[in-house]
Amino acid sequence: MKRLSGLKLLEEREGEGRQAEKSDRVLYNARIFLNQGEEVPLNDIQAKQAPKEMIRVADGVTFIDHMIVLGQRQAIAGVEHALIGMKAGGYRKVRISPHLAYRDKGIPDLIPANAVLVVELWVREISSLELNRSKC
Repeated sequence: MKRLSGLKLLEEREGEGRQAEKSDRVLYNARIFLNQGEEVPLNDIQAKQAPKEMIRVADGVTFIDHMIVLGQRQAIAGVEHALIGMKAGGYRKVRISPHLAYRDKGIPDLIPANAVLVVELWVREISSLELNRSKC
């Protein structure tokens, strides 16, 4: 993973296949923790509104499938940058500084302002947008 100021790789398990790059469509799951270790229950909150096909439960933990196109700012900068270079089936645990996350705003009642986050990411699928366009 290329070093970016404010993003620190804590743990990694490589997946298989090609690496995700900008303009790829990536299907991933995430867990977010405050730097002190307390989990932010975003998955549980999102599961109350998400379609059943987007929800997975593994070992008692709820996961939401997120689909983004890398480079289009569809996730916080720290998550998007951490996904670049990952492979399907891969895992990364990263520490994200506030300027690459929710900055001085946070998320009321979930993430305090200027919070350092620890995020676990699992990539499930990677597909090229060009491949998807040619199927249309």
